[in-house]
Amino acid sequence: INVIGQGQFPITQNVTVVEGATANMTCRVDYNDNTSLQWSNPAQQTLFFGDKKALRDHRIELVRASWQELTIRISDVSLSDEGQYTCSLFTMPVKTTKAFLTVLGVPGRPEITGFTKPAMEGDVITLTCTTTGSKPAANIRWFRNDKEVQGSTKVNATGKSFTVRSSLQFQVDRQDDGVAYTCSVEHVSLTNPYMTTEVLEVHYAPHLEITHSLIIPQEGQYLKLECVSIGNPIPEPVLWSKDGGELPDIERMIVEGRELTITTLNKTDNGTYRCEASNHLGTSSAEYILFVYDPNALGQHGPDHALIGGVVAVVVFITLCLIIVLGRYLARHKGTYLTHEAKGAEDAPDADTAIINAEGNHVHAEEKKEYFI
Repeated sequence: INVIGQGQFPITQNVTVVEGATANMTCRVDYNDNTSLQWSNPAQQTLFFGDKKALRDHRIELVRASWQELTIRISDVSLSDEGQYTCSLFTMPVKTTKAFLTVLGVPGRPEITGFTKPAMEGDVITLTCTTTGSKPAANIRWFRNDKEVQGSTKVNATGKSFTVRSSLQFQVDRQDDGVAYTCSVEHVSLTNPYMTTEVLEVHYAPHLEITHSLIIPQEGQYLKLECVSIGNPIPEPVLWSKDGGELPDIERMIVEGRELTITTLNKTDNGTYRCEASNHLGTSSAEYILFVYDPNALGQHGPDHALIGGVVAVVVFITLCLIIVLGRYLARHKGTYLTHEAKGAEDAPDADTAIINAEGNHVHAEEKKEYFI
């Protein structure tokens, strides 16, 4: 039995732990004839010999010591604790087994730099996401809103850990205003990725359009015109004009914010209405040409498009029918003309008689030819 006992090696397992956590290092033997177990660190310094502590390090404690097992605990593990630890069984000769302690460096929460609010439309900007302290090197991914975009990544070693930087460079336009760019850091030490987001603010020149409440403005109705504007900053204020001058009838032409309401329309309101607005990047305008219709000329409710469409359809149908009838008529009379010379042949008892009786025989043909000449 002693031979078997002296021939066996201690049993250990590699350990992986996150920086700052606690690592338990266990060494076992199936049989031990009163022989001590020892743990030593990567620098070959003895940590524990049996239950006796050999190295003054308050982070290292004894968990269990017996003839069959020696387990120690290393608290607040740092990256410098990583390496190959040795468990020794003091037989003759000494039997040793290695166990590797892997320490994962937790990446720092990412930061996005390079963007100063606001950007101007057309600017080229570079967003850089940085995370430090990861081991192994962390992976950085970029998202524009929810869609992944590709960045340019650089990895630098800083001592035992790594600094990872990823950059995005692009020209901003108005479509980027309000867009969220997210940097996501993935690492084996993280259950969920670390994320940070930068929402872009982009300033751009205004663009205006006029919407109107009536398709066919008629006398007596009221018309609402709205000056719809996009731009950042929002273009203010909105200025209304008619035919290049001020609004002529402020009692009936009411301006409220971006809206112009004209009450009780009449023919004098005809003309070109213009709205204009500015921000620090430029000025924009839009125009609407108003023509007020006489309701009596249009009918009480204006033209009935369904009725007009019906009338057009009927006219088209009748025209097609006439073309078909005329075509059939012409075709029938053309056939009659071609077979007219054979008239009288149908009653002949035989073919020879039919040729003789036919009005179109050579004799008659000659007569007709002479007659026409």
